[in-house]
Amino acid sequence: MNKDIFEGKFKEISGEIKKKFGELTDDEIRRTKGNAEALAGVLQQKYGRSKEDSERDVSDMLGTLERKFSPQKISDAVNEKVDQAKAKFKKS
Repeated sequence: MNKDIFEGKFKEISGEIKKKFGELTDDEIRRTKGNAEALAGVLQQKYGRSKEDSERDVSDMLGTLERKFSPQKISDAVNEKVDQAKAKFKKS
């Protein structure tokens, strides 16, 4: 995942991570600094899981987040808001 997207969308991404791994705190997520290996390590330690299982879960979740927060999706959302604003001004 692009670091700028991760940092810009931290609250949303953090919420998604906490949905998937309910016992993680914001502080634990923040300490990983967007590093997938660090997040897998936190999961491994906190949940007592194997390294492989933790890495697979993080990889799967990041793939989902990548699709959700992709630059194209963000661009589409911005363009939609701009179109809505233009339509609103035309009515005025």
